[in-house]
Amino acid sequence: MNFFTPAPALAEELASALPGVTIVGRGQDLIGVADSATEGKVSAQQLANRPLLRPAEVLETVPGMTVTQHSGDGKANQYFLRGFNLDHGSDFASFVNGMPVNMASHAHGQGYMDLNFLIPELIGAMRYRKGVYAAEDGDFATTGSARIEYQRALPAPMVDLSVGAHDFRRLLAAGSRQWGEDGPTLLAAFEGATHDGPWQQPERLRKVNGVLRLSEGTARDGHALTAMAYHAEWTATEHVPARAISSGEIDRFGELVPGDGGRTHRHSLSADWAGSDGSTRTQASAYVIDYGLNLFSNPSGYLNGPQGDQHEQADERTVWGSQLARHWLIAPAGHETELTLGAQLRHDRIGTLGLYDTVNRARTATVREDRVRETLLGVYTEARTQWQPWLRSDLGLRVDTVRANVMPTGGADNLQNGGSARATQLSPKLGLAFGPFGDGARTELYANWGRGFHSNDVRGVTAAVDPVPALVRATGREIGLRAVPLPGWTTSLSLWQVKLASELVFVGDAGVTEPKGASKRVGVEWSNDWQLNRWLLLDADVAWSRARFEQEEEPGSGTQVPNAIPRSASFALAADDHGAWFGGLRWRYIGSYALEETGTQRSSSLWTANLKAGWRANPSLQFALDVLNLFDREAYDIEYWGAACSKADGPACNGGAGIDGRLVHPMEPRTFRVSMRATF
Repeated sequence: MNFFTPAPALAEELASALPGVTIVGRGQDLIGVADSATEGKVSAQQLANRPLLRPAEVLETVPGMTVTQHSGDGKANQYFLRGFNLDHGSDFASFVNGMPVNMASHAHGQGYMDLNFLIPELIGAMRYRKGVYAAEDGDFATTGSARIEYQRALPAPMVDLSVGAHDFRRLLAAGSRQWGEDGPTLLAAFEGATHDGPWQQPERLRKVNGVLRLSEGTARDGHALTAMAYHAEWTATEHVPARAISSGEIDRFGELVPGDGGRTHRHSLSADWAGSDGSTRTQASAYVIDYGLNLFSNPSGYLNGPQGDQHEQADERTVWGSQLARHWLIAPAGHETELTLGAQLRHDRIGTLGLYDTVNRARTATVREDRVRETLLGVYTEARTQWQPWLRSDLGLRVDTVRANVMPTGGADNLQNGGSARATQLSPKLGLAFGPFGDGARTELYANWGRGFHSNDVRGVTAAVDPVPALVRATGREIGLRAVPLPGWTTSLSLWQVKLASELVFVGDAGVTEPKGASKRVGVEWSNDWQLNRWLLLDADVAWSRARFEQEEEPGSGTQVPNAIPRSASFALAADDHGAWFGGLRWRYIGSYALEETGTQRSSSLWTANLKAGWRANPSLQFALDVLNLFDREAYDIEYWGAACSKADGPACNGGAGIDGRLVHPMEPRTFRVSMRATF
């Protein structure tokens, strides 16, 4: 049994192996270690040869995960996994260098997960889990979690310059230096990027990103201090009524109303420490984040008049928190056991949480404005025991308590809201692993059950009318298999179910809570990694799910969960013999999904492919070509069903209620990007 392998340790092991290694698959070496069939790890080598349109697409290495965009590239992406439309992150938790990315009680949407500050070239490793089975995972981890760790040292300083269509420009300069043989290492990186996109209204994305990391020792026995700073501003082309495109009122890449977009920033300082002493190990970390967003959107066009329906969502907050975990290796009655006790604390101090009516980004009215204080404390224990050579268990218990205070500061209809709230959630976990059976056997079976939760926006919890629960329970179960049927081929198969007590969602665009009721999802996932030889890796994933509300809102309204992707598949090749040539190819398929509860209106299915091809002129200079949307597919990144008004719909526009129809955001056309990287 392999004890003491938490996420930071895995990151260190993978990062230290970066230069000149075999490309490693996601599921390799997890037999005898993993607690479920649906956890894995992704190395820097896998990401290095992966063509990416956006930084958050690193999450698409999680089998079954889909990452899209319905607005500008400065806004958090749309995420889909296990029959959930995760919106901007409501039911998937992510962490970067130990810091949470999801934002509770966010101006735009609960769990808002903006990963645009990621620098993919710095990632040392990513560990992912699916389901609610890990005691370490708390808020938002209903479908799973991903923990991303930056490298502590780079193989060599580098400068990477990329240019492409639609005025895409990106500069990355990064390097590290160690003082003395056993001294600290300083890693520094700077990223600057601009992009106009294919849109008739240029996106004018301006992005600046920086990282400083001082570390000593390893992630298993060492410490690190990391400072990060990210700024972005952009103009957005939102999703538009499909009828406006088909009628010729606007171009496929045109906007319904000009002036949408926004600006955002994220500054953070984090520290982590880890040490081991014989049969014990301790991990501790702390962080502080300064975050801000001003988002201007108009999803409905001209429903409220010729001035348009633009609004601003503003969020200014400071987040601080800490984590502590202590591990003991014990052997009660001769059974090796890893016992873990952990605690996690997070506090959000939100100075401005506002929704405003705007015209051309100028505020005309305050819909609601609040100050929020929200604290979440989670305490957990976990015991991993090896009962027999072919049987081990993972038993966990987690307790989370949230306390919040909401003070209304604006909005004529908001001043009666506000107040204090408190709630507690108890989340037991159980996992069993059977196998491997006999010497040399390479097959394991898993059974998992657990409870988890996601929090609701506390503005909805403290509403004067129809308040909602602060914490929503999720119950999951899963059976799975992981095997190595042939040398180099790792495959995993899982059958899963998750029940969510409520799909209440705080709608940031309207400032109210929208009830959706309890839901149930079932699915099957099949994931494969095949090391064809030392320099060629194939991965292929297939996922199927069925998502339904447990009851209709009214007779005949239907029970299908809108935008829940029922079928998805992906296929990827990564090649690098550490000679002259390297590259990667990725194909992705998304099946048709229901746009509304009856399932009468459905999206179109789509597939797309991306290609990376690179050449090393010498060990210090390389060139690469990325072709995104390789076959120039005219598909939509996202489709919705909703009410909107275009200028051509006229002033009445269905009596002021808007015209229901398909709302779409096109996929970017075939795009070429060329990069040159020099190392020193």
